[in-house]
Amino acid sequence: MTAPALPQIAEAAQAAGLDIFGGVSNAGSLPPGIATLILLGPLEPGFWPRFTATPEYGDGQPDPLDRWSSRVIGTLAAQLGAQAFFPFGGPPWQPFTGWARDSGRAHISPVGLLVHDSAGLMISYRGALGFAHAIDLPPPAPNPCTTCSDRPCLTACPVDAFSPQGYDVAACKADLERTGNDCLTRGCAVRRACPVSRTHGRVESQSAFHMRAFQ
Repeated sequence: MTAPALPQIAEAAQAAGLDIFGGVSNAGSLPPGIATLILLGPLEPGFWPRFTATPEYGDGQPDPLDRWSSRVIGTLAAQLGAQAFFPFGGPPWQPFTGWARDSGRAHISPVGLLVHDSAGLMISYRGALGFAHAIDLPPPAPNPCTTCSDRPCLTACPVDAFSPQGYDVAACKADLERTGNDCLTRGCAVRRACPVSRTHGRVESQSAFHMRAFQ
């Protein structure tokens, strides 16, 4: 099999409902034997209707999105001569946050969450493909937070769960039960406030799915 280039990988990923969210090449953080790692996330718009039509979503078993990711990305890896990596199934956990930052396409936002140049605070890594050969990668886009003057993410949380001291998980979860809090049904207010997130195309029912899993 001829070693695939980035356009071939992107075409195969998109056919499977996935998008390339970045790549890391020849970095010390990569697993042994891997020269290039391609990070994958949901292809938007349109991912949610596609996923909810799958057997994993409809079979009533736990972790449908993780199981779908394992099947689909595992199949892609076999087709492209790659090794599949996932942000779930550990420990040991794969360093997806570090890989995301090494890609140059994800950055630490003012609220401490990862922000992506095209997905904003709605960034969701479903897995990665590791290749033994070096792959030419395009230069990353700038950090979107550097040109965001209003920074609405800083004031969007109803309980100020995000601060320089970290993330107050207990306060966040407690407020999800409050009448008038729509984070559980529409998705995290902080993530929704990000201007880049608003253009990404994730539907509210998809965010609600993730919030229920978090709760």
